[in-house]
Amino acid sequence: MFESLSNRLEGIFKKLRGRGKLDDKNIKDAMREVRIALLEADVSFKVVKDFIERVRERAVGQEVMKSLTPGHQVIKIVRDELIAIMGDTLSEIILTNTPPTVIMMLGLHGSGKTTTTGKLANKFKKDGRKVLLVPADVHRPAAIEQLNVIGKELDIEVFDGKGNKNPIEICDRSVKYAIEKKYDLVILDTAGRLHVEKDLMDELRFIKEKITPQEVLLIADAMTGQDAVKIAAAFNESIGIDGIILTKMEGDARGGAALSIRAVTGKPIKFAGVGEKLNDLELFYPDRMASRILGMGDILSLVEKAETAFSEEEAKRLENKIRKETFTLEDFRDQLQQVKKMGPINKIIEMIPGVKGLKGLKNIEINEKAPIKIEAIINSMTPKERTNHIIINGSRRRRIARGSGTTVQDVNRLLKQFVQMKKMMKKFSKGGDIYCPL
Repeated sequence: MFESLSNRLEGIFKKLRGRGKLDDKNIKDAMREVRIALLEADVSFKVVKDFIERVRERAVGQEVMKSLTPGHQVIKIVRDELIAIMGDTLSEIILTNTPPTVIMMLGLHGSGKTTTTGKLANKFKKDGRKVLLVPADVHRPAAIEQLNVIGKELDIEVFDGKGNKNPIEICDRSVKYAIEKKYDLVILDTAGRLHVEKDLMDELRFIKEKITPQEVLLIADAMTGQDAVKIAAAFNESIGIDGIILTKMEGDARGGAALSIRAVTGKPIKFAGVGEKLNDLELFYPDRMASRILGMGDILSLVEKAETAFSEEEAKRLENKIRKETFTLEDFRDQLQQVKKMGPINKIIEMIPGVKGLKGLKNIEINEKAPIKIEAIINSMTPKERTNHIIINGSRRRRIARGSGTTVQDVNRLLKQFVQMKKMMKKFSKGGDIYCPL
């Protein structure tokens, strides 16, 4: 996410931080480079122009010139302005006081609309809300089947249109059904369409007029850059939208859509799709996103992910084991399984402040399959071996390697790492609070 832009900005600001004093020329040169970096990241020209002007005005003022760390002060100004163009604050979906809250999803073909509909439903279900999914895409036969598959996987009801081919009637009946059955939310999955298809755009307007949804959300593909921004502007002008969900952000190395769409449309980004799984939908925090772009990490999102993966009770149990030095290979395996719930390791590492700038880290290739191999090795051990790794001699290691489909060297490597980790834990256990799920 934002990798190419982040790397460019990192190089620019490294030069600024290396200077003890900044003058107008230094700042002008840096802003020229930032401007090029943003344009190459496919950020809207007007957005870039306004952004650079605001940063330059603040950067040549007294707050920078008189600062003891002028380079850091400029970076802070850039961060503030990045936050401003992405919307300042979190924009959440506000639920109505008289349920159900109706959310209308719309977008182009292939933008990930139906999958995102499932992701959003999953998010609300986890919050304890009763959700009804509505397949209002009668133009693509596979769309109804796809939504039914998603609903079954999430254990969320999908409204049965009973073969009705009129999307307006389907939406109207689904809302009446939701009121009768006391649903908290209704999410309408409308058909994908191009913004120039007048008949299909009229269909959306008719649905909106008939149902009056509380939220109309556009699903936009972040990887299409400025095309996503133009499409959002067109949908907003034609239909009127309340917010945007950017999909495929995990594959967007540039960031043009995320940095332009709010400024161009005036509508907030409410969620970001960051993966293919139905859990991969995050609230869009402009301040956290700005920190990621500038390589500052995102510790708040990291903590939230950890809190969902690790229960307080489990954390205390593990801390007690570490203090008493009774941490076993079985505990190690359980911890790996918990960490996997937080998502891919490379995404977790990106959220840790300061890690991005560490020497050599860029050249390290993270092996996402390593935890799977470790689990296989530990699962091939007997309960006694997992509890007491010291008894694992040469013959046992060969048996474990055969059983896990690995090599004796892999088993040796794991046991060595486990011993080193136990030594490290012993050192930390002499301090205060030592539990950290990472």
